[in-house]
Amino acid sequence: MPAFPKISLRPEVEHYLRNVFKNTELLNAFGLEGTEQKFEVLLTRLSQPPGFTTVRLNTHLASVECIRDLLTEEIQKQLKDLRKCDVRILPHPKLPDVLLIPVIGPRENLAKYSSEVIVGVQCGNAVLRGAHVFAPGILSAPKFMKAGDVVSVFSDIDGKCTRGAMEFQGNKVFVGNGIAEMKRSSIFCSDKPLKGIGIRMTEPVCLSPCFDKVLSNHIFLQNLPSVVVGHVLAPVPGERILDMCAAPGGKTTHIAALMHDQGEVIAMDKIANKLERIKQNAALLQLKCIKAYCFNGTKALATDATGSSTDGPPFSPESFDRILLDAPCSGLGQRPNMACTWSLKEVLSYQPLQRKLFTVAVKLLKPGGVLVYSTCTITLAENEEQVAWALQTFPCLRLQPQEPHLGGEGMMGACLSRDQLKQLQRFDPACVPAEGFRFNPEEEESSQRTEADFIQQANKDTIGFFIAKFVKVP
Repeated sequence: MPAFPKISLRPEVEHYLRNVFKNTELLNAFGLEGTEQKFEVLLTRLSQPPGFTTVRLNTHLASVECIRDLLTEEIQKQLKDLRKCDVRILPHPKLPDVLLIPVIGPRENLAKYSSEVIVGVQCGNAVLRGAHVFAPGILSAPKFMKAGDVVSVFSDIDGKCTRGAMEFQGNKVFVGNGIAEMKRSSIFCSDKPLKGIGIRMTEPVCLSPCFDKVLSNHIFLQNLPSVVVGHVLAPVPGERILDMCAAPGGKTTHIAALMHDQGEVIAMDKIANKLERIKQNAALLQLKCIKAYCFNGTKALATDATGSSTDGPPFSPESFDRILLDAPCSGLGQRPNMACTWSLKEVLSYQPLQRKLFTVAVKLLKPGGVLVYSTCTITLAENEEQVAWALQTFPCLRLQPQEPHLGGEGMMGACLSRDQLKQLQRFDPACVPAEGFRFNPEEEESSQRTEADFIQQANKDTIGFFIAKFVKVP
């Protein structure tokens, strides 16, 4: 049995996605067998973590070389128990503020212990990306579990485990072994809010460094395509830039860093507690040009009735040099994602909201300004179809080439021309075969890989993501 099954979706959602990836344009280009095969690979890849941890460096505070030395020392400490601890930390040739760390695994020969802890699927996903198990994520633990016990941790794929259970025989996926930091009664019988690490992972199936409270001022964990977005936007010091849906602030802080903290970066999000994370991240990375506002992006354009603010939203038309619309989306490109319980109605609900936000963005953008639209999903409706709609609805917009262009071109199916598809950037997990290369420093095949091999793999083995870049012509 493979380490991970394919992603679990509701039948109507899987049927919808299957039709998306078997649209007429794709069938004409690749045939039924080719499109079916690629879709099955995609479902398998979505349940697995990307093959690399991407670390964005805060070059505003320190040099790449300095941060790399600090990071190397930290990783050597964490992975000291490996027989061969020659884990590479790779600079990205096209992204000067990025370091890549290969994920070790999946390690399919780990022993499984009789004491089993069951965690929720989101908690299990986090473990596969290097996290420990925090107590609120634990659903089931053995009756006599005490601190110091060695346990095997499983993810509840179908959401059927009852909180407080002592065992669970349902559909579950092994994510590794660890040591209990709490006894069972402290997890399930306490009146106090749960916090802290419940299980400290010692043998995760996919071994990645844990970055909890590690070099917090110097590094920011982001998926590779999310870093690419900032470089595609290409902010310039002194400009006024809007990040319309900014939480938790990864792209906002990247934009500010690329501007050398000179200019003005306006970050908006309509959820107050998410906005606090933006402020915290900006303070942590010591970036002062960011101004964060709790505001609904669909109402960010000033009208005669609302009037414009001299500082915060709503804003006057044509008041920003560049705008990033990292739009709310169905998130179906996120990895690892072993189970998605969303209904088809929920998956389809984002396109209208994205268009409202996009319309506001176009009106807020100065003539000659740049608008970058991005999502972390794989559907046509939220990606290429939105580009086709935008070009038809706003004659003032022109698609632009992207630099760097590390992903593939746009997907067929939205009646865009071949030249237009080439100007889009789609990161497609299906581009790496299901049996694709994984790093293990103890295997000869891994040790013989060149740095170029690793970079090529890292550019493909990412979350599902989409980027479009427009310029507003005068």
